[in-house]
Amino acid sequence: MNIICLDLEGVLIPEIWINFAEAVGIAELRATTRDIPDYDELMQFRLKLMDQHGLKLPDIQAVIDNMAPMPGAYDFSQGLRRDYQLIILSDTFAQFAQPMMRQLEWPTLFCHELVVEEGGRISGYQIRKPDHKRATVKRLQELNFKVIAAGDSYNDTTMLGQAEQGILFCPPQNVIDEFPHFPVALDYVALREQIDRAISQF
Repeated sequence: MNIICLDLEGVLIPEIWINFAEAVGIAELRATTRDIPDYDELMQFRLKLMDQHGLKLPDIQAVIDNMAPMPGAYDFSQGLRRDYQLIILSDTFAQFAQPMMRQLEWPTLFCHELVVEEGGRISGYQIRKPDHKRATVKRLQELNFKVIAAGDSYNDTTMLGQAEQGILFCPPQNVIDEFPHFPVALDYVALREQIDRAISQF
């Protein structure tokens, strides 16, 4: 059996932190793992900025509630779910993801959890497991699944490298340059073609 593992932000939904940065007018919050590859460093940077500006979980949830999946993401993900097993592997947090998962009709999602104080201040976060995307793919392979993985950023590359086939989806040029061995898809049609082509070779 074949399993497709997709990143969430940048593949199926817009970047939450970029939308939040634009909504609150704090440009520094636009940083993602495309800019700061170390996820812990990035999250500490984000939480420090939120504290400095008095921003809490309800502030970012209000922005997420008005977001929608990327154009074409619903049909793309539903098509994958009809033909394969689909798992979303994400470094987002359960408290952020629910509105988007509802709009995508609840695909399976593995992600992290925020630590939220009474009053809504985000004081930290609980990582499911270090490098959890790669670890999940490895465990699926140990169960004799073949895995195709797609993502757009630095924090996806270990997952892509672990999978039988990794694909970069609409990545920034610096990621393409640093990881030239991964094929690149620039839209959902191309990504679906690459997934089907890879699976046909198993």
